[in-house]
Amino acid sequence: MTRTSSAFGDLCPPVSLWQDLREQFSLRRRLLDVVQIEVTSVCPGRCAYCPHVIMAEHWKSRHMDTTAYARLWPLLRESVRAHLQGWGEPFSHPRFLDMVALARKAGCFVSTTTCGLHMTEDFAKSLVESGLDIIAFSLAGTTAASNDVLRRGVDFSRVMDSIRLLNEVRTARSGVHLEIHIAYLALASRISEVRRLPELMRELGVHAAVVSTLDPNLAPGWAHEAYAPDEQDKIAVARAELDAAAAEAARLGLDFDYSLPEPTPRRGCLENADRTVFVDAQGCMSTCVYLNPPTTLHEPNRRIFGSCLEQDPVSIWKSDAFSAFRAGLLSGEPDAACLRCPKRHARSNRE
Repeated sequence: MTRTSSAFGDLCPPVSLWQDLREQFSLRRRLLDVVQIEVTSVCPGRCAYCPHVIMAEHWKSRHMDTTAYARLWPLLRESVRAHLQGWGEPFSHPRFLDMVALARKAGCFVSTTTCGLHMTEDFAKSLVESGLDIIAFSLAGTTAASNDVLRRGVDFSRVMDSIRLLNEVRTARSGVHLEIHIAYLALASRISEVRRLPELMRELGVHAAVVSTLDPNLAPGWAHEAYAPDEQDKIAVARAELDAAAAEAARLGLDFDYSLPEPTPRRGCLENADRTVFVDAQGCMSTCVYLNPPTTLHEPNRRIFGSCLEQDPVSIWKSDAFSAFRAGLLSGEPDAACLRCPKRHARSNRE
């Protein structure tokens, strides 16, 4: 992998010094807070709860090509952050570091989420030098016994080794700009596992944890491990465990974010859909990652508003159809695709 790419440089216009200064001193507000880009839907993991496994025979494994990514340049210039991850393992893309470089050139903060299987010392050095400011590692347990039974092919010990290696390189190279996070999936049957998370974070030198719960709409047969808005007794148990973990993290000086559903839906959703967009590996634009999984199935809730290969991506964002979709969600009268989404009910512990 290389850090820079003439392929992207040739396809994207230069940024003037005045534009750089204007961005640096926040003289122009960008249209979006986050553009989430699925640089690949290829993943070596076989996590039992993931649509990649549940819908394996219908899964479309593909890398985003350089042309599609370069076409996102106007959208990157209008986004505060580029999160390079969707339904796959971003480090499996051979041009991942080039993609980071282009997003940084566009003035974005850049982050990603990884399963942690591709870490080497040389790659860790490249990641620290790339300008990424957040790398999150996925877990579904705080021990090998609890994590590995769910995340097949992604051994807990290898993830721990990857985090330690990245942190060692980060420290040695004074990479103070880079934070290491844990993206933790909390399943109902093992919610007590989360109590150990703050101590694990401290041991590994992790800065923050973001704890999420399962979306049963994308994991058929796993509803018992998720949290529905009407399961308030079940949610109360989870909240007690998560609050205790959050308090311990605070005592250790670590950030700890989680969300759980409440009975009444909010206007909008936890994904901040009015200022966030998802672009899949083929360049198709949707409101969020949940409305466009990479399968060959007919998905009644799939919503695609255009392709960056066919239209200017900023024009797609501003289109009447996309604008109306976001307006409906914010008004409390969402599109049918969002009616049963748990993200409409979710409340963060930071709210």
